[in-house]
Amino acid sequence: MTRERIFLSPPHMSGNEMKYIQEAFDTNWIAPLGTNVDKFEEEMCEYVGVDHALALSSGTAGIHLALKYYGVGPGDYVFCSDLTFAGSCNPILYQYANPVFIDSEPETWNMSPIALEKAFEWAKTENKMPKAVIIVDLYGQSADYDQLLPICKKYGVPVIEDAAEALGATYKGKKCGTFGDISIFSFNGNKIITTSGGGMVVSNDEQAIKKMRFWATQSRESAKHYEHKEIGYNYRMSNICAGIGRGQLEALDSFVNKRKAINTKYKSLLSKLPIEFMPVHSNGESNYWLSVIVVPNNGIQDLVLKELEKENIEARPVWKPMHMQPLFAKCTFFSHYNILSETLFEEGICLPCGTGMSTKDVERVVSNIQESFKAVMI
Repeated sequence: MTRERIFLSPPHMSGNEMKYIQEAFDTNWIAPLGTNVDKFEEEMCEYVGVDHALALSSGTAGIHLALKYYGVGPGDYVFCSDLTFAGSCNPILYQYANPVFIDSEPETWNMSPIALEKAFEWAKTENKMPKAVIIVDLYGQSADYDQLLPICKKYGVPVIEDAAEALGATYKGKKCGTFGDISIFSFNGNKIITTSGGGMVVSNDEQAIKKMRFWATQSRESAKHYEHKEIGYNYRMSNICAGIGRGQLEALDSFVNKRKAINTKYKSLLSKLPIEFMPVHSNGESNYWLSVIVVPNNGIQDLVLKELEKENIEARPVWKPMHMQPLFAKCTFFSHYNILSETLFEEGICLPCGTGMSTKDVERVVSNIQESFKAVMI
């Protein structure tokens, strides 16, 4: 008999979502926009500690609008973290610009200051200075902004913080999403909170949010009829989805605590195996969106993934670096010292850590990992 599947990071409803969804039905605000959208934006601003927010259909849409706001266009260059999901950099191609990928550093697995400085030196020499830098907060952990932001400031280039995976995480006591000139979050179904699908842009730049709001609503001019002078997009979040988000946001801190507890349990139970966990930087506190391990590079990664799948447990490799993706194979890439992102892809495994996991679920995952190592070590 097939055992119940343990998913990597499934949605987990708090119980309050239906209250806000029901309000949307009762008031017939089913289509995009409405009270839930307005309130969700306000509540996110309060939680994160920013002045302005814009609820959208996805985090990718937010990055696209941010690039457009900074004037990124055909032939321009944009620096981006290499170890990330394609949604971080696909919008660069939407604008017919050129991605330049920046390797990770070992302390956080996020963008390497050393590689970033190399990239800027190259850009200055080649007259290819970027219009923006997209810094990703990977797997729920903040990048090292004390090192990265001064480099970007030295060259006068704005920062877009891709905090899609890091809502609830902090760096030196400040919430992720407050370090970019413009920052984005994702509420995809696998994120720490979800709106089923959706995202949000946050910024203290009122004009940026105002302009992006205009573009995201089909660039409709103020007129009795539908008047359009600029290209617009159907990027707004629905009032129903925003209702889900409001209920989820209320439970965010408890979700962070639960994922941290799962991570701690994994560390305790797997302590005798020759593996390492994604480091937590001393300047930050992760939201522990995913628990990620690194195994010895002798075929163990593939073995563990296969054995977990046999037992109906979902686990995945670490993100395949963007410079290794066929779509971006011709793009410029700058390494740290050795190419860390490739090593992490070859040796890293993302373990299940949904907030609905029980202690028995964690023990089931651990037991299968231990069996995999026994098969290799015999």
